[in-house]
Amino acid sequence: MVAYVIVEIRVTNSHAYEEYKAQVPASIEAYGGRYLVRGGHSETLEGAWSPQRLVVLEFASLEQAKAWHRAQEYRAVHEMRRRYAVSNMVVVEGMP
Repeated sequence: MVAYVIVEIRVTNSHAYEEYKAQVPASIEAYGGRYLVRGGHSETLEGAWSPQRLVVLEFASLEQAKAWHRAQEYRAVHEMRRRYAVSNMVVVEGMP
């Protein structure tokens, strides 16, 4: 069953964050993931949630998504994101 990684990001160093954006796709692709949303325009329709940047990734399974997040290939890139942005990340299973 597919799984989605949903990330809310507030970039704190936009210049340095560009390096993260350049490096992260290879690690996602290595685990069979793909971008569905990558920071496009968003608009609050209800409530107070107003994220600066959203990313949605799709993986073949919950296990693949978690394997990507734990992967050695992603570790250095992950640290880069943590230095240049504040994030909230969840993984959720899709519908069968």
